[in-house]
Amino acid sequence: MKSEPRLRIDGEPRAESALPHVWSRCIGAGRANEALRADWQRQFAEVAAATGVEYLRFHGVFHDDMFVYRDGYGGGFGPDSPLPSPVYTFSYVDKVFDFLVDLGVRPFVELGFMPRGLATRTETVFWWGAHCSPPNDMARWVELVTRTVEHWIDRYGLDEVRRWRFEVWNEPNLVPYFWTGTKTEYFELYEHTVRAIKSIDPALKVGGPATSVFVPDDRYKGESEDRSASLATAAATDVDALDWRPVWIEDFIAWCAGRALPIDFVSAHLYPTDFAYGANGEAVHITRYADATYDDLTLLGEIVRDSPYPDAEIHISEWSTSPSARDFIHDTPFAATYITRSYLRCAALADSISYWTFTDVFEEGGAGIGPFHGGFGLVNEGGIHKPTFHAFTMLGRLGDRLLLSTPHGVVTRDSRTSAVSAVFFNYPEDMETKGVAACGSYPEVRELAGRGPARRVRHSIGGLRPGGTFLVEILDWEHGNVAEAWYRLGSPLNLSRAEHDHLSGVAGALLRYTLTVPDDGVLDLDVELAPWAVMSLTQAS
Repeated sequence: MKSEPRLRIDGEPRAESALPHVWSRCIGAGRANEALRADWQRQFAEVAAATGVEYLRFHGVFHDDMFVYRDGYGGGFGPDSPLPSPVYTFSYVDKVFDFLVDLGVRPFVELGFMPRGLATRTETVFWWGAHCSPPNDMARWVELVTRTVEHWIDRYGLDEVRRWRFEVWNEPNLVPYFWTGTKTEYFELYEHTVRAIKSIDPALKVGGPATSVFVPDDRYKGESEDRSASLATAAATDVDALDWRPVWIEDFIAWCAGRALPIDFVSAHLYPTDFAYGANGEAVHITRYADATYDDLTLLGEIVRDSPYPDAEIHISEWSTSPSARDFIHDTPFAATYITRSYLRCAALADSISYWTFTDVFEEGGAGIGPFHGGFGLVNEGGIHKPTFHAFTMLGRLGDRLLLSTPHGVVTRDSRTSAVSAVFFNYPEDMETKGVAACGSYPEVRELAGRGPARRVRHSIGGLRPGGTFLVEILDWEHGNVAEAWYRLGSPLNLSRAEHDHLSGVAGALLRYTLTVPDDGVLDLDVELAPWAVMSLTQAS
């Protein structure tokens, strides 16, 4: 049998290495109840098919609107009558989890928030009034977790649920929003929760502390946030020169080790931003350098490897250019280029880096105003693809074997099919080391379009089958830039059907063309990428 010629990049045989698809391991969504919507489910099915996402994480599986924990019952025309003991109903949760499992996607289960009947404080955050407090009865919380996990095992089977991840809470360092207790009270919640789950089956995977973000000061050293400790950060002239550290991670590991508690994974949120509080009490918005996520992940990996839990997985269960659902960067090619660059650079540093979120059907502050309002999503509320959707799709086409890695892209091979693919991008040199700062309006974000210069991408790929074809797709300011098209329409808040159809067409109109491998089996790639462009090269035949 004739062997295929060895691939050569730029005239040289290339040793292969693994390329983990960290971008497709997990993705985020707002809350469980939103997943009951038909449009949400259509959008997620499309995103899952395009990106190959394996896990989904969201808030609120225990929130009142999912009706899991029932300590009262009534007809709605007066107060509920107390029940003699809690009842657990899973019909709403089953609808969501059945949808995911049937789609081939697994839940990355965030255990929270507190049902009203178990909360010491209620309606602490969000338009939908999440109850983010310690339980008023820890035994009842343990029973809630136990009954829920046992239900999932009965419904989906132990082998399936062993492949899920159970994350205890969300951002408990952010008091009084996501947690109204102390650091120790969160650690106690973790202790009771992990013991409860491991008593069901020791192979179930549990972790935390899901804290946000990295900081360069001592504001989270104590039992709750001390904003006065961030004064120097707020006043710093060069925040990138500060020593940024993870929040609670080392304390969490030490607490668990001291009590012989298991940690199957360490989770954190690594938004490359921060809010520090100045002497006047006002929040100072901080945008860190473009490689902040890479450096934070490198440090986090060192901490875990040097800990009593060196084999613990590392999951970044939320990540984006910023934690604001009103940041117009999210709607633009600027975000697409930034996340492409970051994911390729950080691919080997974590077990997952979960983009927050896949859709603008997201109601933490209520629904957004207008079709493009800076929501996190890869698609807007109406299902229109944003540039970030295309970035994820391009990353998803890459192979699992890395042939070439440059500061501006990669060439890969699929180990199953031997198909060659590549992604290149132009994160403009004018940005130097800067990241993309959050923007509160679309006109403000457009100023980045003037950054440059263009970048020429030139590589040869040898050892290909003569006559084979490759598809080139390019996303840039002129192609697939749907928010700019919306802006040029006058930024209508309520789209007509014709406007929606027009913008959907713009969103999908990337620059596309094919290349044919010549008789010598060497494909010469020579492309000039405009500033902020992302390009995909995919073997078609």
